[in-house]
Amino acid sequence: MKQAIILGNFITMDEKRPSARAALVKNGVFAYIGDPEKAAELADADAAVLDYGENFIYPGFLESHCHGHLAGYRAIGQANLMPVGLTDYAQYREIIREFIAKNPQRTFYLAAGWVENEEYVSKAYLDEICADKPLIMQTNGGHSMLLNTKALEWAGIDAAYAKKCSYEQVHVDANGEPDGYICEGPVFELVPKLPSSVEEIKEYLLAWQEFALSSGFTAVSDAGAEIVHPDAPRAYHELEQEGKLKLRTYAYMYVLDNVESPKAEIARIAAQRAELSGEYFHIVGAKAFLDGVTEAHTGWQNQDYADQPGYHGVERFNDHDKMVELITEANKEGLSVHVHSEGGGATHFMLGCIEDAEKITGSRDQRNVLAHLHFVTEEDIRRMAATGSIPAVPPLWTPEVTGVYDLEVSYVGKELAENSYPIKSFFDAGANVVFHSDYPVSPLMNVQYSIYTAEKRSYPKEVLGGADKPHNIKEAVTREQSLRAMTINVARQWHQEHRMGSVEFGKIANMAVFDCDFLHDDLEKVAQARLVATIVDGEEVYRAQDSNS
Repeated sequence: MKQAIILGNFITMDEKRPSARAALVKNGVFAYIGDPEKAAELADADAAVLDYGENFIYPGFLESHCHGHLAGYRAIGQANLMPVGLTDYAQYREIIREFIAKNPQRTFYLAAGWVENEEYVSKAYLDEICADKPLIMQTNGGHSMLLNTKALEWAGIDAAYAKKCSYEQVHVDANGEPDGYICEGPVFELVPKLPSSVEEIKEYLLAWQEFALSSGFTAVSDAGAEIVHPDAPRAYHELEQEGKLKLRTYAYMYVLDNVESPKAEIARIAAQRAELSGEYFHIVGAKAFLDGVTEAHTGWQNQDYADQPGYHGVERFNDHDKMVELITEANKEGLSVHVHSEGGGATHFMLGCIEDAEKITGSRDQRNVLAHLHFVTEEDIRRMAATGSIPAVPPLWTPEVTGVYDLEVSYVGKELAENSYPIKSFFDAGANVVFHSDYPVSPLMNVQYSIYTAEKRSYPKEVLGGADKPHNIKEAVTREQSLRAMTINVARQWHQEHRMGSVEFGKIANMAVFDCDFLHDDLEKVAQARLVATIVDGEEVYRAQDSNS
């Protein structure tokens, strides 16, 4: 590979050399970081020069929890029908009806983006739109679905299935028949059955890669690589074999709730790692769901829901002994366990499992991940750091949004709602904090907005038109902490800190160039920062069209 001299204002995230003006790249890795004159002296005569002037160069940004296949599917597949945030069911009906009219050849329809409101809708709502073919409407968050009668038949969801899964997850009518609404476990059983070919999945993944690279991200976690379709890992692998994969992806493979044999499941994942992993797609662990989400009444809380006494949410993977076995077997294979843990009860459960597993393995460096962490007790924040577990937190979810916040208060009470999404407390406890977006389940994956919301706990004015308020501001963090939570700390999550996450000698030459100093510029300017270029292995893979640098 040709050598390259990179010029600009480097913010390296290397504590020993926090800034520089030049870097020399050889064979895709940093061979020198320092001043331009020395870089030129060490370079070959024909080395390329990428001069970014007074722009700022960061390590390539890293995303700790997202869903690549789903992102591509929603970007270019048929699923992306409904605008995020829309709650007008009459408008939904017209959007879907129009899509079906324009695509009469399809045998199956899937719409995503649904946001539930206080009106309860059943299969009759969709049967009015389409009665002769399967039609599914999925919430934007992905944890709930509404199916028409034909879709229920296609999926095999009947009265017996509803009884087996529980009526909390498969709603039924007065006669005990499924009414079309499902959530949590049944949703995740159904999604992989949705029709897609490997070639289609590859198209979705390339669309996702284009988006991620054009946002300044150079490596990501796919948190449940086969959640949407079992062939997605194969599609990643084939893209790498074809030389088309540039976005490094560290994958956690999906594990069913209370899986029958954790040992066999880890053996399956290890075998997939041996068969499918490479440099750009690499399997690093298992992904499980402990619970759902508070706004759907499915987050596993430490206490009953305020509006539903006697009920504290949906416990998905809740078998302590099986989770301990999953963690210990994963440790034997050099894998970690990554869990969806939204409610405080789920987090408390998982930390107990990790503590018991560590008594068996003796390892406190497995780097198991707990993602989302909506509500966490002070005790469990300390336990997170003590066990070496990774808190994956969402700064983009922290602002107080009218309506959403009020709903939260009605479900869990004002005190708990006021103290949601701790971030600073995890840093203060000494945990390796990472930021996540959960894209596209959540609609934003944005470096600039993440830094802004982590410090302000509110959105910049262009998001929601200023219709939000700062929330739990005592949990705000510094710019330095935010940058670490999107670079070197995520590299540590993957046991890759020796290869990426900072601009250092011998590390992979992945970089993101912005027209803003994220550490020192005014925060409003940070929110408006523009990506100039993204560099992977020392080569530009994205360049802003209007860039003159």
